Amino acid sequence: MSIIYRNIQKIIGPLIFLENQHEVHYGEIVKIQSEDSKDRFGQVIKINEEVIIIEVFEDTKGLSSENAKIFFTEDTFKVRISENDMFGRTFNSFGRPLNIFSKEILKNEIIGDLELDIYGSPINPFSRQYPSEVIQTGISVIDGLFTIIRGQKLPIFSAQGLPHNKLAAQIVTQAKVLTEEPFLIIFCGIGIIEDEAITFLNTFKEGGNIQNIISFINFASDPIMERLIIPRVALTTAEYFAFEKDMQVLVVLIDMTNYAEALRELSSAKEEIPSRKGYPGYLYSDLASIYERTGKLKGKKGSITQLPILTMPNDDISHPIPDTTGYITEGQLVLNRDLNKKGIYPPFEVLASISRLMKDSIGKGTTREDHADISSQLLASYSDALEVRDILSVIGEDGLNPDQKELLSFGDDFEKKFLDQGITENRSFDETFTIAWEVLSNLSQNQLFRIHQEFIEKYYTK
Repeated sequence: MSIIYRNIQKIIGPLIFLENQHEVHYGEIVKIQSEDSKDRFGQVIKINEEVIIIEVFEDTKGLSSENAKIFFTEDTFKVRISENDMFGRTFNSFGRPLNIFSKEILKNEIIGDLELDIYGSPINPFSRQYPSEVIQTGISVIDGLFTIIRGQKLPIFSAQGLPHNKLAAQIVTQAKVLTEEPFLIIFCGIGIIEDEAITFLNTFKEGGNIQNIISFINFASDPIMERLIIPRVALTTAEYFAFEKDMQVLVVLIDMTNYAEALRELSSAKEEIPSRKGYPGYLYSDLASIYERTGKLKGKKGSITQLPILTMPNDDISHPIPDTTGYITEGQLVLNRDLNKKGIYPPFEVLASISRLMKDSIGKGTTREDHADISSQLLASYSDALEVRDILSVIGEDGLNPDQKELLSFGDDFEKKFLDQGITENRSFDETFTIAWEVLSNLSQNQLFRIHQEFIEKYYTK
């Protein structure tokens, strides 16, 4: 039997404050009825002996202490899941089918009785299995230097004006596993504008693998509460298909900065004491509750791999959002504004990027025997090439020795041939390694000090 409240103490933004008069549960869902007959839903987010604070999923416009009834449902927020009725479709923040062009909720609801709590259950660390096996994105700089491993969480740090949307769409349309196992991609757009959402979905359709993609879209014009819900709805869906249906699932989340901004706005409305740059002190634990829903479980064939994409405010990698994210995840991929100005796509700043799990999963039997050596040599030589460019600006080309001139040629080729590729260009691992050896041919053998001699003899051509 639901409990009904008729008196609202105050409303601040998306928050409703009630005098606590019964035993309420944290996270409980409430139904809000008003005189305009518009039903809204909310969730209990704070309780003490005097006050209940409810976070409303939609806007609170038109609500007052005179015209609203609050029904406590004694239930938590759940999303409906269907094994056969979700692939190739788009859903809103609540998991309801969405017409992306009109922003209307479709009447053909998901068929199926399975409903799952969006907050899931914490994964016991003892139950985790170490991530292994690779995911191919078709993008050389990722596959060759910072390979994504199944069960890994690997964020992409971008900034305003950089092509992270194009990169996300390319990864979603090209990503695949190298085995015959079923593969699913879940795309989660957080606080994106309508034009971006339409572009994403059109790109997915043109890519030809829309039947392997489930999309969740939250618009920038939607209430902030929906931004906090949608990644959890997407990850609950991922957990079902990974751990119940034994699928390999890749979850792409864009833009996690919008999620963190919504968290800060809500914290401010609750009058909580702010931490760094106004973000709540629990930013780390809140982001961890999303990122840690990733991995492989012992006894389960499926896996969840997470690729969160965020824009760094003011290009500041030490900002609380990227800084906190970097502590939780297993590496980072960083986009570079200077490379983007040079017309290089994708403009990865390779010396600031890392994939901490790739070393244990690449090589013979998965990618190729020379993969680790190639990756190490490319990064080392590119670092040397950047140093030579600095020297060049001081002493001129005539002051360089032959090795330094070779490094200059290598650096140019590395950016133009290896880093740079088309937004629809899908390179296999073998194609990536072929280009890598072509770029390395700018260097003499004595400069390939990170590659075993047997691989030099097999692949090197001057």
